[in-house]
Amino acid sequence: MTTQLAISVRGMTKRFGDTLALDNFSIEVPIGSIFGLLGTNGAGKTTAFKCMLGLARADSGTTEFEGAPLTPALFERLTYVPERPELYGDLRLSDHLELTRRSYKRYDASRAAHLISLFSLDPKKRVGKLSKGQQSAVALTLALATRPEFLVLDEPASGLDPVNQRNVLDLLIGEAAGGATIVFSSHQIGQVERAADRVAIIHRGIKVLDGEVDRLKADEKVVEATFDDDAPSVNGLASDASVRRIVRAGRLLRAFVRGDSTSVANRISALRPKSLRVLDQNLEDIFLNAVAAGDGESVARATALEG
Repeated sequence: MTTQLAISVRGMTKRFGDTLALDNFSIEVPIGSIFGLLGTNGAGKTTAFKCMLGLARADSGTTEFEGAPLTPALFERLTYVPERPELYGDLRLSDHLELTRRSYKRYDASRAAHLISLFSLDPKKRVGKLSKGQQSAVALTLALATRPEFLVLDEPASGLDPVNQRNVLDLLIGEAAGGATIVFSSHQIGQVERAADRVAIIHRGIKVLDGEVDRLKADEKVVEATFDDDAPSVNGLASDASVRRIVRAGRLLRAFVRGDSTSVANRISALRPKSLRVLDQNLEDIFLNAVAAGDGESVARATALEG
């Protein structure tokens, strides 16, 4: 069965002068999914979002929504929340709600009221007087009140306290369950791991990894061993194609492995460690390994730097 795509980006490249911000960037986002875009600062996430939405012109590549190019009419069904919300500081939240009501046929006043209550916002306050987190909550309230089918969100929980960060993730999961398609970025890898079913990692404008979160985690293991004294070197293990990184820290040795970890575990076991276990990698581990690979670091160099 062919998966229906909500968003398809193919071969997107963007330069700013001599800087290559995006290099042949491609992603596919199925309908009704939550797609997380991860990357370090300056990796190209915001540029990718702006090129997808026509807010910046890509030098090459295409973006399609439901198999067709972006049109102005689609913005009735699509919402974009930038990392720094574009709000009118002198206007009250109630004024922003009225502007949104007049601009979108799909505006839902009851939905807006629920979100205002959820985020503990005061409609009478001028937006410019609100904290960064409250302004993020306002931007999300305005976006979600239009009942969008496509959401592109750049750091949507930025500045929010932990309770409201959780509220945002629950809202995104609920929107996807209702059929919406969401693409969002976050520096909080745990947020992406909790909410996203697919993820792409971008580094220096290049996509270095993408796939289903559960499948990526199932395929990535950590062989972790402790020793009575400082962890020994594992001669030849760095050249094993399945080993992404080796970390030695005092008595602790960790080998990050992609695929079958049995042979790596057996080789470390031969060194007679005090304890040995094979663990699933979390998304943070996968992210760090992908970024290291994107930097062109060999496993041996990673060992020297981190051991």
